[in-house]
Amino acid sequence: MATGEVGTARPGGIADDPYHLTPEGIKEPPEGWIESLRYFGPGLILSASIVGSGELIATTTLGAQAGFAILWIVIVSTLVKVAVQIELARWTISTGQPALTGYNKVPPRFGTIGWVNVLWVVMALSKVLQIGGIVGGVAVAFSVLFPIGGDPLGFRSILIWTVLVAGGSIALLYSNRYGLIERGAVLLVGVFTFVTIAIAFGLPFTPFGYGAGDLASGLGFQIPAGALGAAIAMFGITGVGADEITFYTYWCVEKGYARWVGPNDGSEEWARRARGWINVMYKDAFLSWVIYTFGTLAFFIMGAAVLNPQGLVPEGNEMITTLSRMYTDTLGEWASVGFLIGAIAVLGSTLWAAIPSWSRMFTNLLATVGLLDWQNTTTRLRCIRAFTVILPIVWGTAYLFIQAPVIMVQIGGVMTGVFLLAVVVCVWYLRRTEIDRRLYGGAAFNALLVVSSIAIALLGVYTILSVFNLLPGA
Repeated sequence: MATGEVGTARPGGIADDPYHLTPEGIKEPPEGWIESLRYFGPGLILSASIVGSGELIATTTLGAQAGFAILWIVIVSTLVKVAVQIELARWTISTGQPALTGYNKVPPRFGTIGWVNVLWVVMALSKVLQIGGIVGGVAVAFSVLFPIGGDPLGFRSILIWTVLVAGGSIALLYSNRYGLIERGAVLLVGVFTFVTIAIAFGLPFTPFGYGAGDLASGLGFQIPAGALGAAIAMFGITGVGADEITFYTYWCVEKGYARWVGPNDGSEEWARRARGWINVMYKDAFLSWVIYTFGTLAFFIMGAAVLNPQGLVPEGNEMITTLSRMYTDTLGEWASVGFLIGAIAVLGSTLWAAIPSWSRMFTNLLATVGLLDWQNTTTRLRCIRAFTVILPIVWGTAYLFIQAPVIMVQIGGVMTGVFLLAVVVCVWYLRRTEIDRRLYGGAAFNALLVVSSIAIALLGVYTILSVFNLLPGA
């Protein structure tokens, strides 16, 4: 799996640096699923990031608000964006360049920065709220488990735990132990998601049972009154959001896919290797999709079946205790501790995947406007480490000022949905101008890419019109 380091390059050199494509780095791609398994990793990082704010917070909140009526949006939101994710990663593997470098090539430009990266900055600012909500969720879960001063939801206890969560994340990631944290987070998320899936499918045998009719009612392509905002936010967050589509490219490079393909010399051998490693990426993305899709459906069903009938909607600092009712109301009070530990694992894995991912993206942004040399390994690592310290502090501070995790996550989700429009534009621009036609997907994939792009574009336009009250009758 990928680690928190960019490689083991000599200071300023290119040895083993995955962002430098050299003939010495070429490696033959594996064939089949069994041989490919050891080369998976970017999708697991993606899953650790996804099964967090979107699934545990936004999806269950939507289920609590709307019941089963909006089940269809859960399915669509996890499926529709995968083709765009794969196509952008195809460009990265064939060129060795990460997403923001590509985004900056799309005209028009304002001096050294392109319009897409300007919009990315706006999204990144909104993400201060979303990831701040995640920091707060982890802090509240710790505070409920180990209250400081006697009041688990008191400001003093939450303040101390927020500082500890942010400081602990910095220490763990800055000390180059990200590989250990990644593997532990993926394991904990896997266990917690498996248990949630088991409970969701076991609900028909409890007082909160549901039937085929409930599930069928959620496939009617309708949005109940009052649930539009949550639905839009959920579409932006659940599944792969614009930010995950973006940082997936960095992990594809750092896993080694692009370096193993080697520099493009135009030969058929290069195209064959590129197709081989792109096929490995396909499998990696598919496994990730399976993990977060089933997790998303399970969390939604839990919210719709357990919280909605009781009129419970996660809000404010009570979000964690409300969400825990999904477990305690079905398994008993003893399950609350297990839920809190699981919530820390799920939200914590999102946070711990977000820090190195956003650190890379911010560093890449500075490089695109000429403030640093992305190809200089030492400079790049130094800047990434600086953001590893800065970002958790900023996110934790944002939470302490607002202390409304659900709203914070949903605001970030809405902006993520808007930025998806720009990602679609970039994907098609880079596909037309820089991807070798020999690497294009087959007819079925190309059709899915078109459908996905149209669906994202329509929802993105609808989101913009809704946010600015430009819809008829609004």
